[in-house]
Amino acid sequence: MANEIRIGLIGAGRIGALHAQLLRTRVAGARVVAVTDINAAAAHKVAGDNEIDVVEQDAAKMIGRSELDAVLVCSATHVHEEQVCRAAEAGKHIFCEKPLALDIGAINRMAEAVEKAGVMLQVGFNRRFDDAFARVRTGIEHGEVGDLHTLRVISRDPEPPPIEYVRNSGGLFVDMTIHDFDMVRFLAGAEVEEVYTMADCRIDPQIGAAGDVDTAVIMLRFVNRVIATIENSRQAVYGYDQRVEAFGSEGSISTDNVYPNSATVSTASAVRRDLPLRFFLERYTESYVNELTAFVSAVASGSPSPVGVADGRAPVVLGEAALRSYHEKRPVKISEVGG
Repeated sequence: MANEIRIGLIGAGRIGALHAQLLRTRVAGARVVAVTDINAAAAHKVAGDNEIDVVEQDAAKMIGRSELDAVLVCSATHVHEEQVCRAAEAGKHIFCEKPLALDIGAINRMAEAVEKAGVMLQVGFNRRFDDAFARVRTGIEHGEVGDLHTLRVISRDPEPPPIEYVRNSGGLFVDMTIHDFDMVRFLAGAEVEEVYTMADCRIDPQIGAAGDVDTAVIMLRFVNRVIATIENSRQAVYGYDQRVEAFGSEGSISTDNVYPNSATVSTASAVRRDLPLRFFLERYTESYVNELTAFVSAVASGSPSPVGVADGRAPVVLGEAALRSYHEKRPVKISEVGG
């Protein structure tokens, strides 16, 4: 295609491989033409699986390739700042997985680099592009629930990640809850004023030994008086539990979990159905397609990012506030942590 967006992929792990596959099979108007990863075997596998012509030995070389219009940063969080800033300086549009960074200062420097270069950066908060959650947002915007009073987000994983991952993840609040922080901002249409956290380690003592928690309830008060709660757990034995409810003066709107089928089994002893989908790659496949389509469209049209740097910064600030609230056992104003 003459006007095809040419993309370089940094990171050939699980999410990078998924993006490469979806860009090849489901997203029109773009093609991954180069890939790099510190694991050369992973990079070559993704290239072979997805008809990618070039495997570069390092990210800097790939970013410097003149034929690229954009890069997808799907690498480890601690190298996001360097790679995003380098890509901005090279004039490439950028898609960066969450979190942008674990440090607010790093995110601010990334924002400055993107603004100075005049390129577009989209943060990988794919759940905004989930049809069910987007419908809740539309219902709120159109006044279907009246004056919005409360939001409730339930986000529970089917099983804890490996302990090696936990030790380097940045903790529950910036690894797992970050999606939920973004979701409540997305739904409320306002900024958070105050956060209060109660959390514990109830599932795996190794998580506690690593200095993290695996179970949490977080309350958030927004500047528009909306009150939100987020419930997190690293283990829901029945599957991937992802639900949202918005409640207001005229009613409520909510989403259920996604199931592999719609069948219901009714017998003399029980009425039941199969368990919900168990893994995030299954649950959110369509949202990944939608977010990549939005990125390609924004690059092609020169439109603003649908999920910009400010959207990437705010959940990290909220994560810091939640962690401080947990340790200090008190509500924390966002202004206390640089919000």
